[in-house]
Amino acid sequence: MKHQLSFATVNVLSDGIAEIIITEGIEVSMEMLDEFDAFISQHLSDHFALLINKLHSYKFTFEAKMSMASHEKLIAIAVIIYKAADHKIIDDVMSLRAIDDLNLKAFSALELGWQQGYDWLQGELNLLVI
Repeated sequence: MKHQLSFATVNVLSDGIAEIIITEGIEVSMEMLDEFDAFISQHLSDHFALLINKLHSYKFTFEAKMSMASHEKLIAIAVIIYKAADHKIIDDVMSLRAIDDLNLKAFSALELGWQQGYDWLQGELNLLVI
């Protein structure tokens, strides 16, 4: 099920997994994260995982970097990357948020990363059932 937010497209892939594709050139703000959190609360039940499909270039405000991925029911994040430079961006965010111990993993789109990321997220959600 595809939904359009003010800054991104969200595809609900299953009861517990949503794919987000942020629009080219956007600077993600706190208000945008609030919009996304409201969407997640309405469309996903219980615990969930995110598949971030980084098709486009975009930025985060500092405040958004510090609070993104902090939803209490978020279990895991898979980031599908298309450029080597995206690894550095992810590493920088992970360093900035090291204390939060985010369950985040990057997958290369050039190596069937979308499917690998989706499968990893399914596995992370299945760990909750066991």
